[in-house]
Amino acid sequence: MEKVLASVKVGAGKLELRDFPMPQIDAESALLKMAVAGICGTDVKMFKQPLSGGPVIMGHENIGYIAKAGRKFTERKGVNEGDLVFIEHYVPCFKCEWCHRGEYRHCVATDWRSNPDGRRYGYTTSDNPYHLWGGFAQYAYLPWNAVVHKVPAGVTPELAGIVTPLSNGIEWALFDSQVGYASRVLIQGPGQQGLSQIVACKQAGADLIIVTGTTKDAKRLEIAKVLGADHVIDVQKEDPLARIAAITGGEGVDVALDCTAGAGTAPVLLGVEALKRKGGTLLIQGEMTDFPNFPIGKVTVKYITIKSARGHSYRACELALQQLASQRFPLELVTTHTFGLAEAEYAIKSVGNEGAKDVIHVSLLPWK
Repeated sequence: MEKVLASVKVGAGKLELRDFPMPQIDAESALLKMAVAGICGTDVKMFKQPLSGGPVIMGHENIGYIAKAGRKFTERKGVNEGDLVFIEHYVPCFKCEWCHRGEYRHCVATDWRSNPDGRRYGYTTSDNPYHLWGGFAQYAYLPWNAVVHKVPAGVTPELAGIVTPLSNGIEWALFDSQVGYASRVLIQGPGQQGLSQIVACKQAGADLIIVTGTTKDAKRLEIAKVLGADHVIDVQKEDPLARIAAITGGEGVDVALDCTAGAGTAPVLLGVEALKRKGGTLLIQGEMTDFPNFPIGKVTVKYITIKSARGHSYRACELALQQLASQRFPLELVTTHTFGLAEAEYAIKSVGNEGAKDVIHVSLLPWK
């Protein structure tokens, strides 16, 4: 029987190479030959955590070629064998209210944390049927309810690998926070997510984009300026709030986006202070279990709307692919490093600033 090689998380901070049987494909399913599995900050956090179930093939930012597909699958998805596609990590039920509203990112069928039968690429245990539920493998299994996007002509697999952070940027900045023409925006954190937010905000017509980072982010802050940031601030060298006040003439920003991915409460507090006097929007992400002395009084007095970052929609992914195909922004600057399957552990550590230097977005190439 033909085997598929995969890098499998078998414990906290531990991966190993394993072989899996090649899945059998019926009329409703397909097989994806992996080209690129993108690695982001979420992978860094997940890699360090103990297993909550069985072993996991990580990788939730997946680009590949349709290697084999059943007749009903190709009819339903509008793809053919040989097509380069992006696969969303959600595997929704398409029956519940959330799915009918087009918000399948909230579908219980994708909730791997609380639903033992949930499916989500990069998070679901490989003990489940068909095994190949992550991109750190030579192939991935695609059921009838996989969410598939065709990659436009001229977009390479490696460039398409940043569709996930770019679509998050569109979802969080444009759809959730209503960034648009003449908006003033603060983006905290110049990683792949923060840089994607710059592109989304610039494309939407934002007048002013301010990006904050730390001293170790010097290279990223340079790229931020190339992508369209009007001002960058090293928070370890200058007072960010004073600088924002000076830039905006004391008026503050309309929207503050936290893209620091778990930097604690400081970015949230800065966002609250940096927002304009009335009616700003604060978008937060990351997992903060405790927030003592949260400034709820200031939030209510300033009439701040708080939004929670939560994945992306189908529309955001399509717009991200169009953005890549337009070549308006030099987004190839974000795709900084490539590694092979045997180097998956080092690749993850590099995204977490524990390996290669000046890393922004890493492309894992399972066939390298």
